[in-house]
Amino acid sequence: MTEKMSRFSGIKTSRWIRFSVASLLLVGFTIWSGNYFLLLLLLLFVDIYLTEYIPWRAWRKIKNNNLRKVFEWIDAILYALIAVYLINNFIFQNYKIPSSSLEKSLLVGDYLLVSKATYGPRVPMTPLSFPLAQHTLPFFNCKSYIEHPQLEYKRLKGTGEIKRNDIVVFNFPAGDTALTKVSNPDYYTLCHIYGRENIKANKDLYGEVVYRPVDRRENYVKRCVGMPGDTFEIRDNQIYINSVAAENPKHLQFNYYIMLSAPDKRLSSKLLDELGISKEDRMLIQNPFQYGDLLAFLGFKPNEQGNYNPVYRMPLTEEAKSRLQSLPIVAQMIQEPGEVMGGDVYPLGCKTWSRKDYGPLWIPKRGETLKLTLENWLAYERVIRNYEGNDAELKDGKIYINGVEAKEYTFKMDYYYMLGDNRDNSADSRYWGFVPEDHIVGKPLFVWLSLDPDKSLFNGGIRFNRIFRSVESLSK
Repeated sequence: MTEKMSRFSGIKTSRWIRFSVASLLLVGFTIWSGNYFLLLLLLLFVDIYLTEYIPWRAWRKIKNNNLRKVFEWIDAILYALIAVYLINNFIFQNYKIPSSSLEKSLLVGDYLLVSKATYGPRVPMTPLSFPLAQHTLPFFNCKSYIEHPQLEYKRLKGTGEIKRNDIVVFNFPAGDTALTKVSNPDYYTLCHIYGRENIKANKDLYGEVVYRPVDRRENYVKRCVGMPGDTFEIRDNQIYINSVAAENPKHLQFNYYIMLSAPDKRLSSKLLDELGISKEDRMLIQNPFQYGDLLAFLGFKPNEQGNYNPVYRMPLTEEAKSRLQSLPIVAQMIQEPGEVMGGDVYPLGCKTWSRKDYGPLWIPKRGETLKLTLENWLAYERVIRNYEGNDAELKDGKIYINGVEAKEYTFKMDYYYMLGDNRDNSADSRYWGFVPEDHIVGKPLFVWLSLDPDKSLFNGGIRFNRIFRSVESLSK
């Protein structure tokens, strides 16, 4: 007993303080998460900070200076990884805008600081994961996480809640099953188009089929346009919430085809830069033999030689549209017809909705009960099965949930509807459905760096006018 007690004698006050702080944080986190097995870590803390039966700091006594330096670096890296893991999961994370779905509010090349505290940080559902790697380790090209254990979804109370028109970062809902070589369209859409067996058989094109936990799915960023309990609808590209027209974002864009006044005319790069149209979005149609049927379908008229003048396809805000229409070089402008372009929308198999005219569709709300019918089953079966964890199927014209015939269902979570401001170039809820609350990652606060992919670093490549500006100010 005397030897055991001696382990606790002579311990510096600073080490007792560090032990106490670490233990209190662990106990608080354990109570919050409800996973009381974590309390076993207290035994580890006792030895790390106090008793040292395991010689955690023995490397400090190594006489070989070079070897001691190696262990010093290992020790520092481990502490840094733990700190990054905690910060990344509970306070904030970095996010880079990869696509143009939110332009002109957020641009490709914007780096965002995303707050986890605003909507409340989640308990990591996949706790054994490598910091700063979402699902794949760079260079090694392998999973950055170990799938088990999986913790139950819990979220600490945040400083605020999701509001309509917030820009939100979330895990891609349809990303539970993904392909290693193709991310857009998603796996389910590709299976709907080409068939599941064809996708699995063509690994050279699509890659392997992989399955990902909620918090290891791709991060997406969109604008929240539909709240839990809303009835969402789009009529002729205008959103309606509960039958009332919604306020449109300032930078809302749609695709247009612009025919010029003569075969030798072109829109200047300077003008397109001023309009904020990226090189990736500047599609110039010069081959009338390849696109003649499309241009005729859209309503363009051939010139006197029987050919078509050059036609651009690009997304335009209302301001950019008005400016182009005023130019003598522009002969005709036609909006891309969303009722026939844009592909299949959610729920897959629905033949009457399009990206231009969509719904009405009720957005599930926690605690609300929905009467299930054969007509609405397509829209909600994925929610009931994949997101809420039920065994659900349609058999002999009847709906069964967990083996019991069901005529209604009460939802366990809130759901949201997310769209991009660049409406005709956005893979959003119109294509893959609702965003469950357990997929919410956080709220982007500000842009800390903005790099223009169309310009070199020292020739306008850094967009200084966007750096340290809030996302809210950029989207208004």
